[in-house]
Amino acid sequence: MSASRFDYLWLKLRAMAALVLGRRAMALECFGRMLQLWPGDAYALASRTHVLAQDGRHEEALVDARALAAAHPQRSAGDWFNLAFLLEATQRFDEAEQAFRRAVELDPKLDRAWYGLGLVLIRQQRFDEAVAALKRNTELQPMSPFGWYQLARVQFDRHQPEEARRIIRHLKGFEPKVAAQLERETGLVP
Repeated sequence: MSASRFDYLWLKLRAMAALVLGRRAMALECFGRMLQLWPGDAYALASRTHVLAQDGRHEEALVDARALAAAHPQRSAGDWFNLAFLLEATQRFDEAEQAFRRAVELDPKLDRAWYGLGLVLIRQQRFDEAVAALKRNTELQPMSPFGWYQLARVQFDRHQPEEARRIIRHLKGFEPKVAAQLERETGLVP
């Protein structure tokens, strides 16, 4: 094992141990050192992005998430999802949309990316496109109430009360509390 490979593994082990022990600053130092020695390292970039985002340091996390997507554009739909999530959190909706679209291009079954895309499109008041994204999300996660809830809200906002009622009826079968919430919010009763 070469010295540089040993150094890499040692820093990675130290970072993981620091995270287990709740020493996030130490883990960030280890990831920073890894990136000094191996610029563009996917593991270090992804890990530092995650820790920074968990700490609410979205702008700093965004720098690493962008670097990861640029250096390794085909590596993972999850990398693009994380970038999109941070872009959405910092209200860069146009960029978030593109990153979510890249995520679903790499993995068309990544339900959370379809959901995120739907939310971004709602924020942009592009309701017809949001419906398509949320329908795909609900196809992939039929028992999750989140996509159904947003889909009902969008249908209501699009002045499609019958579609919203149909979704409320559907939700009553497995998420009656969410259905009741939608009834209260929209005034629609199936």
